[in-house]
Amino acid sequence: AQEDRTRRGPAAQPRSAVPGRAVRRRRPGLRADHPGGAGGFLVLACVFVCAACGLVYELELVAFASYLIGDSVTQASVVLSVMVFAMGIGSLAAKRLRWHAAVGFGAIETALALVGGCSAMAVYAVFAWTGGWGGIWADGPCCLLVGFSLAIGLLVGAEVPLLMELIQRIRRQDAGGAVADLFAADYVGALVGGLAFPFLLLPFLGQLTGALLTGSVNVVAGSALVLGLFRRDLTRRARWTLLVAGLVVLGVLASAAVLAGDFEAAARRAVYGPDVRVAAQTDVQEVVLAGGTDGKPLDLFLGGRLRVGGRDERRYHEALVRPALSGPHRRVLILGGGDGLAAREVLRHSGVSRVDVVELDAGLVRLARHDPGLSSLNAHAYDDPRVHVTTADALSWLRRAPAGRYDVVLADLPDPGITASTKLYSQEFYGLTRRVLTPHGRLAVHAGPVSARPRVFWTVEATLRAAGFSTTPYRVLSHDTGFAAGPGRSAGTSRTPRDWGV
Repeated sequence: AQEDRTRRGPAAQPRSAVPGRAVRRRRPGLRADHPGGAGGFLVLACVFVCAACGLVYELELVAFASYLIGDSVTQASVVLSVMVFAMGIGSLAAKRLRWHAAVGFGAIETALALVGGCSAMAVYAVFAWTGGWGGIWADGPCCLLVGFSLAIGLLVGAEVPLLMELIQRIRRQDAGGAVADLFAADYVGALVGGLAFPFLLLPFLGQLTGALLTGSVNVVAGSALVLGLFRRDLTRRARWTLLVAGLVVLGVLASAAVLAGDFEAAARRAVYGPDVRVAAQTDVQEVVLAGGTDGKPLDLFLGGRLRVGGRDERRYHEALVRPALSGPHRRVLILGGGDGLAAREVLRHSGVSRVDVVELDAGLVRLARHDPGLSSLNAHAYDDPRVHVTTADALSWLRRAPAGRYDVVLADLPDPGITASTKLYSQEFYGLTRRVLTPHGRLAVHAGPVSARPRVFWTVEATLRAAGFSTTPYRVLSHDTGFAAGPGRSAGTSRTPRDWGV
């Protein structure tokens, strides 16, 4: 070939070999109507969107794990560690797809949108209709959570090598610069996804619809990049296959979004019983009310946990309130207790001049004021002029509260077995509580079931003594069922403790 070019002379040689002239060779996949700068920006924009979607999938699984199984720290650790491990495996596996980067990336984004978008609904369905909610390696949604974490991690991990190959086809760039651009877009996208989940998706759309919308955005972004910018890298058959697959996934996600409301209502009835009346997502937690009308006992679930069992709640609140009010009780502070039931018991004692309720969840207080079942159960305690409500975190409020003001403090707080509430059972918390009490004031603390979790109960007692209190531990047996420390099903079938320790 070289001898043939020599015989034909310089005119037959390629332009790049002619002295004084240079030609930029087009890399595979680069289109004439997308110069390197615009094409590179489009790839990085897709990286940004895909990273945001990937983090939303992770947070969705963590949220469902903590709601349905409890112990948010353990669930978050398991989900995130499995997902990060799977991302590494996915990155290694994606090396085999580098020569078919465009079609591989399109297929991965389509699969990721379907798996990630439907993950929340699938986990909720298994939990609702199988009742599997045991330990972390038990059957049921726990294994399903690990499976979804593994699948999503594999697909997310496979994105980066393929995107690196695609951006190198768009513009000439050293490997270090390409990695920097790619990871900058990835991390910024993760930030946006991480902020969008708690502040936009969860409060305005809910977990199920939020996940489905995220999947839709994911498949649109991935398909648009591949079928638009890199369509010349695909065969006609591959283009049509990706297009049809993307449309099918969009159809599945849209159909699921339309049915999400009915599905969630059916799942709630399966979890909480057939008498569910109210299901509201407040700024703090999900609040579910079951029963409370037509002579049916009212059950209140907060974040999936049975907080008030209408069949037995009176015994619990009498046990929490009455011993503490056996002495002077002109001023009473209730920490938590947004349902108004502890306030109801306090107001039954003569000599009470003021009751201050410090509750984090304003939505729960609104329900306690206006819901006919709950307001009837608390005897319309919030209509009493002696009751004053403050929406605040109890620990933060105590730091600013005046010293020596209250005769009695009632800690009607989430169960100490819940990781998120441990600060409310700390020595600092009790020290601040002791500061707001009068010299002979009294504090009553719900410390969890003695029989089921004795270590937790006696740890609370030891912490109170370390804070300077003289303690009198006691417990009250439940005739029906105790309040669940972890997510339980309807009160009639809940595997919950049958005593309360105070």
